[in-house]
Amino acid sequence: MPFAAAVSAALAVAAPARAQTFYAGKTIDLEVGSSVGAGYDLYARLLARHWGRHLPGRPAIVVRNMDGGGGLRLANWLGNVGSRDGLTVGTITRGAAFDPLFGRAEASFDAEKFGWIGSMNDEVSACVAWHTSPIKTFEDLRGKELLVGATGPSADTWQFPAILNGVLGTRMKAVVGYRGGTEIDLAMERGEVEGRCGWSWSSLKFTHPQWVADKTITVLAQLALTKHPDLPDTPLALDLARDDEERGVLKLIFARQAMAWPFLTPPDVPAARLAELRDGFDATMADPVFQEDARAGGYESRPVRGVEIEELVKRVYQLPEATVARAAALLKS
Repeated sequence: MPFAAAVSAALAVAAPARAQTFYAGKTIDLEVGSSVGAGYDLYARLLARHWGRHLPGRPAIVVRNMDGGGGLRLANWLGNVGSRDGLTVGTITRGAAFDPLFGRAEASFDAEKFGWIGSMNDEVSACVAWHTSPIKTFEDLRGKELLVGATGPSADTWQFPAILNGVLGTRMKAVVGYRGGTEIDLAMERGEVEGRCGWSWSSLKFTHPQWVADKTITVLAQLALTKHPDLPDTPLALDLARDDEERGVLKLIFARQAMAWPFLTPPDVPAARLAELRDGFDATMADPVFQEDARAGGYESRPVRGVEIEELVKRVYQLPEATVARAAALLKS
């Protein structure tokens, strides 16, 4: 073979090899730990519409739902069963990551070993009461019982009422067993429960803007480390703490709000692939096309990078034992 022809043939073989990436022609399964139509599901589907364009090889992304246990079912599956090749990612309820810290026997994973990709928002949650309830203010919660819907012990909808009851003396009673937020909302409409506590404000505004506008629901309190600009006159639960011990427990529980809609991989995904997933996620959050889609749908987007979530999880797992023990005791009560 002439030299020039040999060089051309070699380049023809080598060029495609250099262009190949792991994700080319592949499909990423994006598992959602809540029911269809709930906030986690909606944010996952928004991400799935854009993320593939910003990943090497432009893989397809398919959203699947694995609800159950307030997100714990998926967290366990990702920690122990999910494939570790970078083709399986998930979004779990933000509180599920801290279940092992609180001694939940059902939590069989190590949150510090997950590959944290990023969060689509730094969130504020709310406690709300249905308009027919006699509960009209946060102070009313200290004197009257409010029946609230919850998915499971790992979910904010169960943990936040339990913590507020134990720290601030409220009297919420959680009805556990709903598949997701969508089912809790229907339960409020049917009169099965009177409220919901641990409801992301961005999700509430998106899924039920009319309930906010016409006061079908009363927003009783904000649950986060800082107030949301939309709710300047609604009390922040953290501000109602009476001493440093109470503030410490509330900060421990509400720290998760910074990783409001977390996306993660199973443990031991190759570092280079996790980096590609993170870089693609960050690029998606900055993409004007994604941002316009988010605005059009009424989604908030104040993204948090994966490395920041990784650091947050480590910090929470290093908090004083006494603070963790009190929070764990309240969650077990």
